Amino acid sequence: MKRVLVAMSGGVDSSVTAFLLHQQGYDCIGVTMKLYENETVGCSRQKTCCSLDDIEDARSVCARIGIPYHVFNFTADFEHEVIDRFVAAYEQGFTPNPCIDCNRYLKFERLYHRARELGCDYIATGHYARIEQDAETGRWLLKKGPDEGKDQSYVLYSLTQDQLEHTLLPLGGMSKDEVRKIAEEQGFINARKHDSQDICFVPDGDYAAFLRRQTGKDYPAGNFLNEQGEVIGQHRGIIHYTVGQRRGIGISAPQPLYVTAKSAQDNTVTLAPNAALLARGLLADGMNLIARPTLAGPTEVSARIRYHQREEAATVLPAPSGGVYVVFRHPQRAIAPGQAVVLYQGDTVFGGGTILRAMLPTEFKEIETLL
Repeated sequence: MKRVLVAMSGGVDSSVTAFLLHQQGYDCIGVTMKLYENETVGCSRQKTCCSLDDIEDARSVCARIGIPYHVFNFTADFEHEVIDRFVAAYEQGFTPNPCIDCNRYLKFERLYHRARELGCDYIATGHYARIEQDAETGRWLLKKGPDEGKDQSYVLYSLTQDQLEHTLLPLGGMSKDEVRKIAEEQGFINARKHDSQDICFVPDGDYAAFLRRQTGKDYPAGNFLNEQGEVIGQHRGIIHYTVGQRRGIGISAPQPLYVTAKSAQDNTVTLAPNAALLARGLLADGMNLIARPTLAGPTEVSARIRYHQREEAATVLPAPSGGVYVVFRHPQRAIAPGQAVVLYQGDTVFGGGTILRAMLPTEFKEIETLL
């Protein structure tokens, strides 16, 4: 009998994951990763995960299914791999995605190794995505879930071939309504529980206040610049702004101004009209290719630069200085450094990486003949 370590957040998705795998004959162990003391930041259980209430919900479900349950304390790992990266990214002028880092470094690395230590053949999560093996190449593929509104392949782009081979995603072909129905039929305490929405360690959404509490630093005011590099006002601190932002700027101008760039080095925020946010492409690094082992040349894909954003037709190709260029058929708005760009071919994840910056017009001219 194959043994599975099921990552259980206390929500309905991971609970039904454990139930389905148990029904299929797997030897299941339910596990909640204790990542952060949410009670200390006034966390609401309706909006986040990992609270004491969530642990009790997961424990209740495991008892009802009849499988063992454990809580693993990964708070030190979470602090180092997720929170520290989150802080560093904001301080460098990037817009991070901590949920992707949590999947990469905690669920599919730290928990994966713990599963191996316990003699488990697989780990399982409640993500809405699918894993299949290509019959011709033998490569493991990550595919979108059929419900576009719930598809979570975007946040799983970093999975390696070894991780894909030893991961089970039993909800990949299901809808949320189907999952809730199963939970209700089984009498699970969390059958109608709300999905988590906020970053677990910033429950009120005030990133700047969290950064100040976490680091003990004051982030100084600096200059707002226009497109010509001229000072047009004072900002409240670079951590308060992200590319594409309009609200909270406080600068009067003949037309609305948006954040188009941030420079941590000289503590400036550049503002410009909406048209300045459009770019033909981006430069990304840290690429993890799933559908094939290497990127030899220009390849047609579709791309998302934000979670749940509509995919846009694009070409991906190696950049001379390293990393890759992703060039869009139509210019894209507010390409934010630090966010993930995830590439698709049909319903298959081609790969993904971290956005470094929008492509410069000179770079586009240099590679235009390759497109």
